[in-house]
Amino acid sequence: MTRERIHGRNVYTVKQRPSNIRNLFEQTVKKYPTREVIVYDEERITYIELQKQVHTLADYLQTNCSLRKGDRLALLLGNRPEFIQTFLACAYLGIIVVPLNIRSSEEELKSMLNKSGAKMICGEKIFENFIQQWKAENPKARVLLTDKSDHDYDEMADILKKESSAPSYPEIEEEDPFYIMFTSGTTGDPKGAVGSHVNVIHSALHYREVFQAKEPVRTLIAVPLFHVTGLIGQLFYMLLIGGTNVLMKKYQTGPFLEQIDKERITFLFNVPTIYIMMMSHEKFDSTDMTSLDIAAFGGAPMSQGTIESLMKALPDLSLHNAYGATETTSPATIMPKMKGYSKMASIGQPVPTGELKVVNEYGEEVAPGDVGELYIKGPMIVQGYWENDEANMTSFDQGYWKSGDMAVMDEEGFFYMMDRKKDMINRGGEKVFSADVENVLYGHPDVLEAAIIGVPDSIFGERVKAFIVPRDGAEPSASDIKNYMKEQMADYKVPEYVEIIRSLPRNPGGKILKNQLVNAEEKK
Repeated sequence: MTRERIHGRNVYTVKQRPSNIRNLFEQTVKKYPTREVIVYDEERITYIELQKQVHTLADYLQTNCSLRKGDRLALLLGNRPEFIQTFLACAYLGIIVVPLNIRSSEEELKSMLNKSGAKMICGEKIFENFIQQWKAENPKARVLLTDKSDHDYDEMADILKKESSAPSYPEIEEEDPFYIMFTSGTTGDPKGAVGSHVNVIHSALHYREVFQAKEPVRTLIAVPLFHVTGLIGQLFYMLLIGGTNVLMKKYQTGPFLEQIDKERITFLFNVPTIYIMMMSHEKFDSTDMTSLDIAAFGGAPMSQGTIESLMKALPDLSLHNAYGATETTSPATIMPKMKGYSKMASIGQPVPTGELKVVNEYGEEVAPGDVGELYIKGPMIVQGYWENDEANMTSFDQGYWKSGDMAVMDEEGFFYMMDRKKDMINRGGEKVFSADVENVLYGHPDVLEAAIIGVPDSIFGERVKAFIVPRDGAEPSASDIKNYMKEQMADYKVPEYVEIIRSLPRNPGGKILKNQLVNAEEKK
């Protein structure tokens, strides 16, 4: 490693690295031309075939659509080959991709399109009515659909049948913007985080270094590609190492297990709930999962019981907790290989070039064992937020991104997540951290998922409330949960209110949206 200035910050970097995403992909194609890169239903695409498709699509975007370096192209696509083909074509041309959350409302989509100033949308036919409305308001904008259009828009399949005229590509600097990804909005109005080529390259290198996966690697992507876990933690990590991306339109436990067996999947990256659902499924014991090498998880804590059950069922599996955010281009910490069992509650250690510190309310670094806000620095930190000076001023401090997460570091440099800064509960002067309570709740045999919030109280300021999603077939009562918790922890941490619900609100990366729980509580 060496030190360089990336986005104006003095950070550690990997000295030997691809110069941009185009260079990264071309190197991999040269190394593994006939290896599968995409599997989607019955469609199988090799690296050399994908390269041809990318060249053809880049030619179309440049020649037919008159898009140039710095223009923005929005993707309104789920997990399908066109997402990958278009993303890479934009990388060749320096076009900035705006991957949109397909679960967003029309108003949210309009807001993100307007904020980014997108000149073009590539979308699925199911969104054609919305796209037509947007096109009417932006008559100069271009549209490309995945299927035959009702409005005479170009169709992706027709474009890819054409021969490329060997387009010339602009020079791409590694600090050039690569995409604008709107944050999940757990803290308010979504902001457009600007990820660059050098951000993505370093994150992919971090995953390769820490996971040390047995090659060839085959991953099953069921999380959305429009979020950093699917995009960086799986897709671009695979594109770096010549891996295969098996795409699922949406997660369903039965088909997910079938694909692991059929496609000989070696690498998974999911929220803990998916692993619990896998082990609870009737096909789990009969599914051949001997191909699995690595299972990563993030977005929520995994209980000790779940980890132990997973390791008992799959003893050769290497399990890694990973922590990150849109602003960290996926990983900021990863549990090192073979360390996960002695420190089950830890989110791991900093990625190889990462610099992390825990600070108090005055921005001063605290001693190991003390709780404070987690600050993160490195070449994977985004350059900033798109046209948002206020957020850029308040979210960074001397090169560090202020995560808003409360954490603690132990003497060995392992980090533990405690809470979102804004979610910490103050009950009569006693601080209650969500992770402390939720980790204990996950130990209850009837609990599938759990989340706690503070509810206003005239005497204590706040009291603790727990939301519980029970396991299939389980019917825990509020009194059962309270009695269990009383045996496990201090009385002021025990939830005084317990509500049993069917599911918890989550963002595409699997993080629980506690603001929605708080808002719903306020309306009661």
